[in-house]
Amino acid sequence: MTRIEWTQRTWNPVTGCSKISEGCRYCYAEIMTARLRGMGQKKYSQGFKVACHPTVLEEPLKWKEPSTIFVCSMSDLFHELVPQEFVDRVMQTIWQTPQHTFQILTKRALRMYQYFHNIDIPGNVWLGTTVEKRSEQYRVDWLRDLDCQVRFLSCEPLLGGLDLDLQCIDWVIVGGESGPQARPMKPMWVRDIKKQCEEQNVAFFFKQWGTYGPDGVKRNKYDNGKTLDGEIIQQMPQLKQKNGGQHL
Repeated sequence: MTRIEWTQRTWNPVTGCSKISEGCRYCYAEIMTARLRGMGQKKYSQGFKVACHPTVLEEPLKWKEPSTIFVCSMSDLFHELVPQEFVDRVMQTIWQTPQHTFQILTKRALRMYQYFHNIDIPGNVWLGTTVEKRSEQYRVDWLRDLDCQVRFLSCEPLLGGLDLDLQCIDWVIVGGESGPQARPMKPMWVRDIKKQCEEQNVAFFFKQWGTYGPDGVKRNKYDNGKTLDGEIIQQMPQLKQKNGGQHL
């Protein structure tokens, strides 16, 4: 189980990553990896170096309760150091478990596009990319052409205002940065994305303010909460039938 509000479980057949954009600067997964390594967890013995873990590939087969699963919350499945053959093995498990929904989020949207654009994507897969500031909006173009159940954006940590073309996008998640070095998120950025979602008929999910509240004050992220103008807004995307209507 996980504390990530937009999913139910995490599955990490790959761990470790490397920084490619400003949103990576204070990576939560890198910080968490250091803690887990310090606790002696063998899976994280190599620190934040990219590592594939064949021994956990079959974990979802053991989870009988249908679940929404965030794939590689501690890495990026489409990191250049993850062999395509290993991605194939991850997808094989996904094909074998149609009772689950798998959310794959990447900052490497081009490689994701190159992998999926000429093959059938399982009906229980949601594909997403991170867009933390305007300079990364190009990632959306690689995502929108993929034929999957749900296409989503994670604007977390949100580091600036965005001007989004949400054609073929089903869901947008927004959240502020957490941790001692967190950067503030301005309320006007969040409100503007919410408005863009409303105008383009896209589900909007506000996860949290993070370390800085809407008043710009630094405090515990739980104290800052997750209300936007006094309201909790955590919409989920509408589902469509795909690939024979596999159960989601």
